[in-house]
Amino acid sequence: MSDLQVSSDPGFTARRQWFLVGARTAFSLPGLILMSASVGFAGLANEAGMTLAQVVFMTGVIWALPGQVVLVGAIISGASLPAATFAVTLSSVRLMPMVAALLPELRSKDTPRWVLYGLAHFIAVTSWVLAMERLRSIPPSCRTSYYFGLGGTLVVANMVVVGAVFSIAGALPPMISAALLLLTPVYFLTSLWGSVRERAGHLAMVFGLVLGPLFHTLIPRFDLLAAGLIGGGAAYGWHRSRRAGRR
Repeated sequence: MSDLQVSSDPGFTARRQWFLVGARTAFSLPGLILMSASVGFAGLANEAGMTLAQVVFMTGVIWALPGQVVLVGAIISGASLPAATFAVTLSSVRLMPMVAALLPELRSKDTPRWVLYGLAHFIAVTSWVLAMERLRSIPPSCRTSYYFGLGGTLVVANMVVVGAVFSIAGALPPMISAALLLLTPVYFLTSLWGSVRERAGHLAMVFGLVLGPLFHTLIPRFDLLAAGLIGGGAAYGWHRSRRAGRR
């Protein structure tokens, strides 16, 4: 049964079918790449001295992989709890534009707010890209069911993967763990490039790729912040000036 062949009836049967479609989509290539990256994260968490319960709980609660890596890095560096909390929060703020873009697509006239608040927890780059590519072909009344299947399955599957790999992380070569962890940023970059609707988005990514290494050398503690603000600001300025020129 293909995605487009699911009944458009807004009843329980259709919602259940779309939930299963979303769950199946979680095991597409992007989802499998994310799970592969979680293998590397499990090894990193093991090196930081975390327990199995802690790393599985972290995967489910923080969810987005970069935030998890930031927290483990803070633990390894001996940062205080307030500093680690601030670092994870700052890392997660980047998801706010994705939340603002996706939730209106999920919402129908009968969707309760608490459902949207719950689904917002599942928003990360992988689930966002997969959802934005397919939501237009899904009946509005079934979109929340689809995304719950997609996001919920991604979270649970990665919790299982992290827990399983963490238990055998000592036997995994460090080079393999590091290589698997790097699959995620490579996938994020290519997916975001393909999903951008304005040329300014491409320009912002190019600026980030150029400015990131430069600022890492000059101001290593603020490199991502500086590259994002300057590169994103420059791309936005170019976009506004181009629109003004057309007028």
